[in-house]
This record gives sequence, structure tokens and C-alpha cells, in this order.
Amino acid sequence: MKLKNKKIAILGTGANGSCAAADITIAGYDVTLFDQWPAHVNVMNTNGLTINLPEETRNTNVNAYHLCSLAELKQSFDFIFLFVKAYDTQWITRLIEPYLANDGILVGVQNAMTAERISKIVGAERTIACVVECSSELFIPGIIQRDTPNEKTWFGIGAEKDTLSDRLEEVAEILTAVGNVDIIDDIISAKWMKLIINAMCMGPFASIGSNLYDGFRIPGIKELIMKIGTEALMVGQKHGYKIVPIFGLSEEQINNSNNPIELMLDKLIKDIGPNARDAVLHDHIKGRYSEVDEINGLVADLGKEYGIDTPINKEIVNLTRDIHAGRRSPSIDNLSILKKYF
Repeated sequence: MKLKNKKIAILGTGANGSCAAADITIAGYDVTLFDQWPAHVNVMNTNGLTINLPEETRNTNVNAYHLCSLAELKQSFDFIFLFVKAYDTQWITRLIEPYLANDGILVGVQNAMTAERISKIVGAERTIACVVECSSELFIPGIIQRDTPNEKTWFGIGAEKDTLSDRLEEVAEILTAVGNVDIIDDIISAKWMKLIINAMCMGPFASIGSNLYDGFRIPGIKELIMKIGTEALMVGQKHGYKIVPIFGLSEEQINNSNNPIELMLDKLIKDIGPNARDAVLHDHIKGRYSEVDEINGLVADLGKEYGIDTPINKEIVNLTRDIHAGRRSPSIDNLSILKKYF
């Protein structure tokens, strides 16, 4: 009951941020939403936030603000959950930092390796890193298509500071309204494990305009995807990241697997269902910049630093940049570029 009196902000109510905001609001917490898309904010305040799940539709009244209204608020927040794209981390963390309570916690619920960027701004004692497994889409203001139901949604959380154990329990309690939660000792390695899976799933399939279920039917594609993961795994291990379980898998399952990366990938595919399209494909459809530079691009950059060749990750970066620049479209035709790696 104590946490129900705390003030919570969801910063970035795109697809996953909206899913979390709705569930945490329904659970009875004091939640304020902030977003950059005026039409989305307006619809949420007028009609509520609609979440379409595989088996039901939920409509929730929420308290939403456009980001430009932040300076008008005269309050601080005990918990801020950051759901923005990885490349927006620094500027938006600096923007929200004055509104984070002195003993508040900022949780980076994001792809890529953003935890250090956040802690450098708000301090490690106020930073909790998070790995998330949830597939959802936002194309129409105020309406979310959520492919991953609550029982298959998963969060892994952890912190650099050992003194944050009590705060981790609090964050876990809040996020339990959205999905399953594990507290992970080596959260930075866990974030790299998720980055490996993202490197395998997001940019490659988005470049051919496909979701995972349909894409894996293409002959040779699984071998290509596993090579992408192997490149990322080698780079991460050289950097010091360990293989740790994510997506609710156990250490025993990971240790007993001949291919833990494939095990994690199979778990993800099972959880998100056959209709899910990844965030990079959403970005291609919307003509937006994606996180591929922060994912496959980071693999390529670290690989260069350590003298490890990462040709397929580099190819995905270049292909994605061509799509964003309008030189190519997401299409099965792009397989002609990738087939040399089959």
C-alpha cells in the first residue's frame, strides 16, 4: 500500500510505454504519462488509452501530458520509467532529472546499452537498468496493439549499486502489474544478451519487411540469424559480458543448453506470437530513424575496437541506413544482399 502513494511517471508512452502505463494505472498507482506525440496525448486524455490484447481489449483513463508541458508541473516523481528509444536517452534524462526526487529512482526500460548514460546524469544510486520482453504496436493515437499478454511479458531489473536492493524490490512490485519480473545480479550482461537477440531479430527481418514467424520460413535465414548472434556474442564476451538468462529462463536451462542464444531466441518467438512485428519494421513503415545503429552498429563498433570482424552486423547497419535514407525499401528483394552470408 505504501507504494500506491508514490508518484510515478512514464516517460515515453509509445507502444510498450503505453502498455506499462495502462497496467500500472489499473493497479491503482498514481501515474502521470509524458509523450512527444501531441495527437497521442490528446486522444489519451479524451478517450482514454486503449490496449488491444490477443484475448481482450482494455480502455483506461490516464493522466497524460505533452512533453512541452513538463516545465509547468510543480512536482517531483518517486519513480520514473523511461521508455524512449535508446538514441534519445541523454537529452531526455537531462530534461527529466530536475523532476526526479532526491531519493527517486529512474528505470531505463529500453533496448541497447543505456544504463551508464542514465547513471552519469542522475547518479548510480538513482538508476535501475531493465531488460524488457514485450511486443506491441502504436500506429493510431491512443490505440495499442499488444501481442504479448501479461503472463508472457517479462522484465529483468538490476542495479550497479548493491545498496539498491530494497528499491529493486519496489520497482519489481510496480512492474508486476505489467508482467513477470526477475531481479538480475549482472544486469549489464543481461542487457547485452537482449542486444544480441535484438541484433538477430530486429534489423534483419525489418530489412526484408517480415515478422519473425514468416521470416524464419525462408530457407537459410535461421543460419544467417545465428551467425549475427555469434558475432555479437563473441564481441560481448571479449568486452567482458557474460551469458546470463533472460526472458524468464533459468540458469540451469542456460547451462544445459548447447546453444543458449538459440534457446533465448526460441523463447522470445514463442512468447510474442505469430503476428508481432518488431520496432525497427514499425520505424521503416513510419519513415523514422531506428535503433539499429545502437544495436548492430554497437556490435560492429566494438568488434572493430577488439579486432573482431562482424561483417553481417555491418551489412544490417548499412542496409538499414539505406532504407531510412530512401535508397531502398524494406523488401524480400534485400535478401540478395544478405544471401552471400547464408
